[in-house]
Amino acid sequence: MDKIVVVGSANIDYVFRVSRCPEAGETVHGLGWSVHPGGKGANQAVAAAKLGGRVVLVAKVGKDAQTEAMLASYEQAGIRTETILRTDTQPTGAAAIWVDETGQNRIVVVAGANGELAADEVRRATDDFADASIALFQHETPKETVESAILAAPSSVRVILNPAPARPVSDDVLGRLWLITPNESEALALTGIAPDTDEASAEAANWFLARGVRNVVITLGERGCWIQGEECPGRLLSAPRVDPVDTTAAGDAFNGALAVFLAEGKPLVEAARLANYVGALSTTRPGAQPSLPTRAELETFVLGLA
Repeated sequence: MDKIVVVGSANIDYVFRVSRCPEAGETVHGLGWSVHPGGKGANQAVAAAKLGGRVVLVAKVGKDAQTEAMLASYEQAGIRTETILRTDTQPTGAAAIWVDETGQNRIVVVAGANGELAADEVRRATDDFADASIALFQHETPKETVESAILAAPSSVRVILNPAPARPVSDDVLGRLWLITPNESEALALTGIAPDTDEASAEAANWFLARGVRNVVITLGERGCWIQGEECPGRLLSAPRVDPVDTTAAGDAFNGALAVFLAEGKPLVEAARLANYVGALSTTRPGAQPSLPTRAELETFVLGLA
């Protein structure tokens, strides 16, 4: 298995289950709450590691009471933690997540220590991405850090950007990406095109391809994902039908899985097909990292759908 470097956020998630999310100025009674490790970077790293990936996570955390348990959970998943940096000046990042009875969520994120992760720290922690086959980034750490690290990655590394949450990406960075993986709202924010049909998805993908991105995967929730680029002329891959409990981290499950299957040498279409299964399976369980399946659980799920 080739090495996967994930650069991104590590949070503590406070999850509140509600019958429906409150409107402005409204108080609603919750159905329960829980605390889990989260953050897009850590979620994607854990997703990859639980599927058997050889994963290095570069992140920054505080010295909170719950941080040690969070780091222990990473090690249990099989992630090396020596590249997770500490700071005395900020708490570990946090997210407040409301999940309604249909499994849909609303999330508020406070960056905390994630906002202090610097580009030179990323380069030192990864030894300039030595021996890495894939580098996976998101947008919950500073823009300068993400873009500098992407541009510094050697050409031998396939760089994947999950542009979540959406923010502008320079053409220089887009031109360095082997793959970009926006969801529907992120594709709309970046391209101005809502990928709500096959034709619109192709148009949005072409927007990225025209700026130098080599491949595009637009995740479309229960519809699956649209793939277009060097490895595929453009097609929809349907997702399996499930009854969702909690959609939190479904996109992270997909991205982590995609990185693993690509690191195993699978073509992009096959990797995305399997990642669709991982994303769908993750929605059938509550929480972010607790919902992420192992390889054995994925194989059982796929066999059950046959």
